[in-house]
Amino acid sequence: MPYIKNRKCAPLCAVSQSTLAGNAAASVLATLMLGQSGMAAAQTPAASGVNTLSPVTVIGEDGTSYKANRLESPKFTQPLVDTTQTVQVVTEQLMKDQQATTLTEAMRNVAGAGTFYAGENGNTSTGDAIYLRGFDTSNSIYVDGIRDIASVKRDMFNTEAVEVIKGPSGSDYGRSAPSGSINLVSKQPKLDNSFDASFGIGSARYKRSTLDWNQSIGETSAFRLNMMGLKSDVAGRDQIENNRWGVAPSLAFGLGTDTRVFLDFMHVKQTNVPDGGVVTIGLPGYSAPNDSLSFLDNADTVDTNNFYGTQSDHDYSTTDMATLRLEHDLNENVTLRNVTRWSRTKQNYLLTSFMAGASNLTIGDPNDPSTWYMSRSANQKNINNRIWTNQTNLTAKFNTGSLKHDLSTGFEFTSEMQDSYGMTPPVTYPPVNIYNPDNSISADGIHNNGANAHGTTDTVAIYAFDTIDLSDAWQVNGGIRLDHYRTKYDSATACGGTGRNPVACNGAPVGTPINTVDERISGNLVNWKLGALYRVASNGNIYVNYGVSQQPPGGSNFQLAAEGNGNSANRVDFAPQKAKTAELGTKWELFDRNLLVSAALFRTEVDNEIQQDPDGTYSQTAKKRVQGLELGASGQITDNWSVSAGYTIQNATVDDGPSVTNNGSNNLSYTPKHAFSMWSTYRHPSGFTLGGGARYVGSMERGSDGATGTPEYVRAYWVFDAMAGYAVSKNLDFQLNVYNLFNKEYVAAINKSGYRYFPGAPRTVLLTANIHF
Repeated sequence: MPYIKNRKCAPLCAVSQSTLAGNAAASVLATLMLGQSGMAAAQTPAASGVNTLSPVTVIGEDGTSYKANRLESPKFTQPLVDTTQTVQVVTEQLMKDQQATTLTEAMRNVAGAGTFYAGENGNTSTGDAIYLRGFDTSNSIYVDGIRDIASVKRDMFNTEAVEVIKGPSGSDYGRSAPSGSINLVSKQPKLDNSFDASFGIGSARYKRSTLDWNQSIGETSAFRLNMMGLKSDVAGRDQIENNRWGVAPSLAFGLGTDTRVFLDFMHVKQTNVPDGGVVTIGLPGYSAPNDSLSFLDNADTVDTNNFYGTQSDHDYSTTDMATLRLEHDLNENVTLRNVTRWSRTKQNYLLTSFMAGASNLTIGDPNDPSTWYMSRSANQKNINNRIWTNQTNLTAKFNTGSLKHDLSTGFEFTSEMQDSYGMTPPVTYPPVNIYNPDNSISADGIHNNGANAHGTTDTVAIYAFDTIDLSDAWQVNGGIRLDHYRTKYDSATACGGTGRNPVACNGAPVGTPINTVDERISGNLVNWKLGALYRVASNGNIYVNYGVSQQPPGGSNFQLAAEGNGNSANRVDFAPQKAKTAELGTKWELFDRNLLVSAALFRTEVDNEIQQDPDGTYSQTAKKRVQGLELGASGQITDNWSVSAGYTIQNATVDDGPSVTNNGSNNLSYTPKHAFSMWSTYRHPSGFTLGGGARYVGSMERGSDGATGTPEYVRAYWVFDAMAGYAVSKNLDFQLNVYNLFNKEYVAAINKSGYRYFPGAPRTVLLTANIHF
């Protein structure tokens, strides 16, 4: 935007602005509420561009900023340029320029991070299944530094920025993935009057509206309201729908004073039709399950629009999140913070799955594909996730002799709970035609069957981080965190049946819930990291960092397995998996410190991985290793030219253990060796904005689970996007986004067995009108 907003005007101006914003807000609120079920499905939070820095809140608006200066968490006391770790922040302005409305879309800006994994065996991922540096990071997603354990799609309408921290995060957050963490920063009230609304329409009947209204109340308080409504089909996929609406009011008191209070609430409702994927027959690398089916080697690919589900398929979820944050400056160098949060996500879905192995295929005439059928089954979930947490943090700046300290210390109490309820499967599905699926059938009479599972993890943690300036050039830092955790898990299964693991009824009626698991585990985790930095110049440095993160049994999903039972890392007799990461890097601020560039060599080793021994038992003697190079750039080359770019090359392998890919190699699955992401915009003073970007994902090998009749790899691909915008006035601008500009066909994700995949979306367009007051 070529316009600068100035809210520091006289009281009369403030009154007129308040009245104008209020009248406009009422109009948009009515539009949003009346259109909840049919409201838009776009992908952009309204952009105010305001970052909240502690101890005081608000700095000015920067409408072109792709560069963040620091992380939101008080555990990170240094600017990003002096943070001895690879960090990438996807800013609100970057998400707005791309119209990235979900976490998955925002993460496309992070090279090497991807949603390449579509689920395991008969299950299909329905939420943000994100991999970082070869490891599943879906259970290391946080909102304002607090774990978010729901397996849903997260909308960005109330998100200021997405912070992606690569490498060890155990000292920051406790048990976590070895590859890093993802933190969503929520929008907060500010001492400013502003009104931003967006209305978008696009391909696949896409419609979306958002509202971001901030209103100051007196001199030290403010109210903010964010709303979103979305209704959309999915381009290139028949019958798949994304429908959601959300509201997020927040209040702040004492802004600009020594004592501040923030009260937030968010409610999001989703009523989606989930995607079960497309059969992989005909893809490059596909081979038939056996010689009798060798004609499948030359079979055509199926229509990527095919829907193999039923009219009853659904994915319903409701998320509620309430947060109270208190901040008090004891003096100009010491700040005390306390955060309390309660959140709950309920999810109920029916997703029709299918398998295309030899035993699941019914072939009539090998020469007539219209007689080729495969079996399908119900994938059901009825789950309730809850979390209570209270976190207290103290930050302090002080000197000991000639040494300057930045200390951050605190303690946390967290209780996470998950309740899952078994559902009666619908009537047996008839086989579905591979090339011409019939989805007119319905699955009626679904209800709870009495089976259930309950998991809880209670954690008490204490931590301390200190950054010490030894001189103007040298700086060292370190952090340690001690967690005491206790996980409980029990489950009951409806007895009888003919599934993979039927449960004996022992005289009870078929369908009676029988307790199959009742396990507990507790222990202590010590996670830590050390770093050192040398300032080569006032705007650049080199650094080293080493850290340890651990994840105990049940640490990612609450589930526990009995001693000696199976190959799961969740067995109670297994030790925590331990990740050790070393990094050597450099960071520089260029172009008057408006562009941050970085380069880092990294190596992560994970011990206590599971492998099968020659006698058929399982032990924790395998290791995984990921090492590589990351390059990054984010910010402004000029005031009007913004760029965000990243490249990674990584070698991810299993050492001292079995192969984990279908072709027998020791490479980690779903981990491209090369990945690149770039986006850039130029804003002309005349009001025009032009931008575009490219994404490259290298070829990937899929996981091994003994499946036959599946592709062994996924081809590399390039995807290009573009945008153009025009500011009609300081109050109105239009934006056109074109995705997959050259209509590239590619595999966006594939499941572990390789029977199902999600095709990349074809070329789509989105037109958005943005209103500002």
